Amino acid sequence: MIPSSSPIAVLLAAGRGSRFNDREEKLLQPFVHHDGRPGMVATASAAALLEVMPVVAVVQGPGVLADALREMGCTVCMLPPGDPREMSASLRHGLQHSTQASGWLIALADMPRVRPATVARLRDALVASASIVAPVTQGRRGNPVGFGSAHLPALLALQGDRGARGLLDAHPVTEIEVMDEGIFADIDTREDLERMHDRRE
Repeated sequence: MIPSSSPIAVLLAAGRGSRFNDREEKLLQPFVHHDGRPGMVATASAAALLEVMPVVAVVQGPGVLADALREMGCTVCMLPPGDPREMSASLRHGLQHSTQASGWLIALADMPRVRPATVARLRDALVASASIVAPVTQGRRGNPVGFGSAHLPALLALQGDRGARGLLDAHPVTEIEVMDEGIFADIDTREDLERMHDRRE
């Protein structure tokens, strides 16, 4: 458990990746970090967060992915055997390892193009007591999304694979305008990965 009263990022890296054969395989694909270092999809996603705030990474179990994220500086926690590979289960497990935080930025490990500057602005909004915060580019809302500590009971009670969308629909959201197309760019297929590589060239 991370003993922090500051906002913490929860990186979800344990769900299903059926459109990419296997989620861990997807997250282990080569991908260059924002600073030009070689890495993987998951480590590039984590790197942008780690530049700004502590990270709890939730993985399915031991292996290359867990080792790589731990080596970067993430606190790695693993889903207990038998837990469903649903987004809500991963989120709940990550939150349980950081219950003392003042808020959480919920990030997806298959979104490696989110910029550190975007993470910093979302973190700052949580520090300034925003209840729910989301990045927006040209009027369109993206990820990651942040929640203040008042929402912990509701986050822990989530079920299924919808994540926290219900909370976003039910409560006011502080929208942070950013110039970052990475807030929309997730990798579901090999074609998505190839398009991201093409845009970096």
